Amino acid sequence: MLDAAISKTVNPSSKEAKRLDVDFLHEISSRMAAGAASLHEVLTRVVDFAVALVKCDSCFVYVLENNELVLRASKNPHDEVIDRLKLPMGQGITGHVAENRQPIAISQDAVHHPHFRFFNELPEDRYEAFLSVPLLSRGRVVGVMNLQHRKPHIHSQNEIQLISTIGFLVGAEIEMARLEFENSNLSRQLETRKILERAKGILQREHGLSEEEAYLTLQRQSRQRRLSMKEVAEAIILTADIKREFGGAPTGK
Repeated sequence: MLDAAISKTVNPSSKEAKRLDVDFLHEISSRMAAGAASLHEVLTRVVDFAVALVKCDSCFVYVLENNELVLRASKNPHDEVIDRLKLPMGQGITGHVAENRQPIAISQDAVHHPHFRFFNELPEDRYEAFLSVPLLSRGRVVGVMNLQHRKPHIHSQNEIQLISTIGFLVGAEIEMARLEFENSNLSRQLETRKILERAKGILQREHGLSEEEAYLTLQRQSRQRRLSMKEVAEAIILTADIKREFGGAPTGK
């Protein structure tokens, strides 16, 4: 149903246009509301909707976190920059759209736009056409979605309105998924901290190290063994637990 609605929405007859737009947006609303999903799952659905609607060659979704726009999803594979590439608010076309909460549509020569910023990691930055729309939740920007074309492309008013409406529809869900993602990360960080503290305590007791010396030992072992500090700490804890359990048992020869 969605694919058929998309096809007709992009090239509708005058009589069907309004009804198909409503059908399409209803379909998006229904799918986005169908159960909880992780941040990356939500963003993957957003990308799928946008790409199917506009038939673009590239689609990026940036999520606003701590006043920075973090690249969280892409139509094309970019494992080296997903979750790593960050833009300050106001920087580049993406940052400008986030700051002003208004879409920008460029039909050709996007690289010459006064707000354009080039990233070597993203070959899509050499594409001709560029559509950037804000993702909003209760009037507050939570992210930006960029759609790009290799060749010049004039974005119709219908396309811009539909993509912008997707931004309104998914903004709240992106914000909820982002908060859950942050809470999950915080829980993992707290758990890791507890494990490191326990391992430091073991090193301090068994080897007479200061707290700083114990931490540096964990850090050094992490580098030498090419393991995370958490993995080193877990190994220390496991060794201590085994010693405690079998410490009084006779050893065989």
